[in-house]
Amino acid sequence: MVNFRKVNKKLENAKNLYLEGIRDGNAREAVTKYTGERYTQHSTGVRDGVEGFVEFFEPFIKRNPKRHIEIVRGWFDGQYVFIHAYQSLNDGEAKWVTTDFFDTDENDKIIEHWDVIAEYTDATPSGHTSVDGATEIIDLDQTEANKQLVRNLIGDGLMKGGNPANLSNYISGEQYIQHNKEVPDGLEHFLKLANQPNPPLTYQEIVLCVGKGNFVATLSKANWNDGKINQDYAQVDIFRIENGKVVEHWDNAEPVPEVNVNSGKF
Repeated sequence: MVNFRKVNKKLENAKNLYLEGIRDGNAREAVTKYTGERYTQHSTGVRDGVEGFVEFFEPFIKRNPKRHIEIVRGWFDGQYVFIHAYQSLNDGEAKWVTTDFFDTDENDKIIEHWDVIAEYTDATPSGHTSVDGATEIIDLDQTEANKQLVRNLIGDGLMKGGNPANLSNYISGEQYIQHNKEVPDGLEHFLKLANQPNPPLTYQEIVLCVGKGNFVATLSKANWNDGKINQDYAQVDIFRIENGKVVEHWDNAEPVPEVNVNSGKF
């Protein structure tokens, strides 16, 4: 029998690290309480371990005395946790979307962390925001099937050597709600973007795939090359699935730094 109380503790620990450590300003107390014997860090500019977290976030907290953080979506998948969060600093002076993946130990403590952070968008071409939309997790019996659907979508349609025409096998042609700041709703708009000659964005590898029911989040290695800029990116995609097809999509992208102070972006 699955111990749901134990499993849920993983998600609660990840949420509390965010809310108690950053929102409430208790960086050292929270990172000490919710991380395990190691804390391997992939966040840009943050060193590994408890001291790396503290040395980054204590000055951050002082610079940003007003911190509003909402956990918009979150779920666990085995040892992994995913969180989709919105941050508004200093009464909206800066607004961010953070997408975080956590690995946990046998005691549900956090032992590794990956994130991608990007600016919040309050109006996409179809009138959405970066984080609004469905949040209810259903279809728990479809978790593994939906994770495979997403792996196939990226592998068949978005990776180098894939065929964008295959995307219609995985994305609904009847409903496709898009939260990307530059792409309208509808499969036809995404296909137009993906089918352009030498599309600038190519996926290289799925690093993490974390799902729960009708939601799946992936962290991927990607590259942007438009002839002027050639930049490696950490790419996060969040998919909502209904009846075997993707019907809603959120994403976040962050350049991979040339110099790392920790274990690297991946």
